[in-house]
Amino acid sequence: MAQVQRMSRLMVKTLRDDPADAETLSHKLLVRAGYVRRNAAGIWSWLPLGKKVLDNISTVVREEMDAIGAQEVLLPALLPKEPYEASGRWEEYGDLLFRLQDRKGGDYLLGPTHEEIFTQTVKDQCTSYKDLPVMLYQIQTKYRDEARPRSGVLRGREFQMKDSYSFDTTDEGLAHSYALHRAAYIKIFERLGLDHRVVSAVSGAMGGSASEEFLAPAAAGEDTFADCPNCDYAANTEAVTFALAPVDGSAHGAVEELDTPDTPTIETLAAHLGVPASATLKNLLVKVDGEIVAVGVPGHREVDLGKLGEHLAPAVVELVTAEDFLGRDDLVRGYVGPQGLEKVRYLADPRVAPGTSWITGANKEGKHAKNVVAGRDFEVDAYVDVVVVEEGDPCPACGTGLTLDRAIEIGHIFQLGRKYADTFQLDVLGQQGKPVRVTMGSYGIGVSRAVAALAEQTADDKGLCWPREVAPADVHVVAAGKALQTELALEVSEKLGEAGLRVLVDDRPGVSPGVKFTDSELIGVPKILVAGRRSADGVLELKDRRTGEREELTVDEAIARLTADLA
Repeated sequence: MAQVQRMSRLMVKTLRDDPADAETLSHKLLVRAGYVRRNAAGIWSWLPLGKKVLDNISTVVREEMDAIGAQEVLLPALLPKEPYEASGRWEEYGDLLFRLQDRKGGDYLLGPTHEEIFTQTVKDQCTSYKDLPVMLYQIQTKYRDEARPRSGVLRGREFQMKDSYSFDTTDEGLAHSYALHRAAYIKIFERLGLDHRVVSAVSGAMGGSASEEFLAPAAAGEDTFADCPNCDYAANTEAVTFALAPVDGSAHGAVEELDTPDTPTIETLAAHLGVPASATLKNLLVKVDGEIVAVGVPGHREVDLGKLGEHLAPAVVELVTAEDFLGRDDLVRGYVGPQGLEKVRYLADPRVAPGTSWITGANKEGKHAKNVVAGRDFEVDAYVDVVVVEEGDPCPACGTGLTLDRAIEIGHIFQLGRKYADTFQLDVLGQQGKPVRVTMGSYGIGVSRAVAALAEQTADDKGLCWPREVAPADVHVVAAGKALQTELALEVSEKLGEAGLRVLVDDRPGVSPGVKFTDSELIGVPKILVAGRRSADGVLELKDRRTGEREELTVDEAIARLTADLA
């Protein structure tokens, strides 16, 4: 059956100029090429060309999920409050959650992710170990009330996502399901033509233990990941660790108080004393569920509040304010030191190892202290990796300096364990006739986000440039003007369609050849076939959209070449 789409009948409106509010390349080009249309902040309509790309990505995802034995379902997007209240995520998600009430006052939400509902579904459907393992997935619209939706479909408040879940009776079974998904994800992204990295990650609000992200390197990426040039280590910066290495501090002298007026910051203190900031100890005060906690890091490093929040989750972490110092004589703003902090829990980065010596606050206005030694003059209640990772930090695996790159998160896999099974008492009857608690995995792919990631990675200065598997067509046929060219273009398009190719043919009347050529490059179909100046001889020009290579072919040669490429 012919698969020919005539542009004279296609709802597509291309633009010459970038949208005024567009910042990223994918945002600019997807709008200009007529793939998507903005309805409101973070809310987008998928137009015919864009829907084809979205569906092509979904097809690849489905094929690879089916290949590992996962079963497709479709759960509701409108969900009751109670399951999320039971898991604690009704509160944990905070303002990210779209909440609403029905006419009777019942509380509901628009699903950001579906662990709770899948757990309840399996609890209802699976009662014996014979029913497991099982892997379920869906491709569905998700909702998150982003504070600053931006970058087009890259970060929206409504988006398409594939989420899947595995259910096993043993930890070994979970590890196997996790490995199956990991391998499937690699195949998916390879088929899509996405350059990607698999990196260690943190679980965040999802919960669970083992976690890895699939990142697509791109300048527009909102994630930063660390990569080792010497070994295969790669991790989201929030997951990079630093080994605690105690040192011998016996040679350090006694604590000495220093007169340091008007030095409430690391910069002013280092300048006053003529020492590097790395010799000082920065003590950041935060509130953890309302309790003031001190966090110590070397003075030349910054605290990564995201990492700190992950370590302390589900507790709420916020910076202290001037009001929090009122009535606290033990806390002198700008001059806090860990020594003598008896009423405050003290956390520290592993770089503040036992035996290391520091210049830090003396807990007196205008005073600091030197030779303050960790483990001798103060104790650390807990060590947590909380500094912002920097280029050149040592690789946790081999010690080589790390490099940092920007990337788009396109997938995330988690070994959830029994977090949600415990919440909903998901048990099956085991082989010994006793209840067995089920263990779970959770696996997500951003389907609509993958469209933007591909656009970011593959576009050039002329427009989009899709890999064949996701492109809206296999070949874009251009009729360069006159009736003869149009007749030939339509004839060859029908033959290509009958040969099994997906064809987009630009037969728009009254549109100049220059506009058609520009649009063919903007739209980004992999092959462009032009019926132009040699149409009377039955000769066409075939152009490769990515390389720009051109050759003249007869109709039969063009059909043979394109069908061979498809095979």
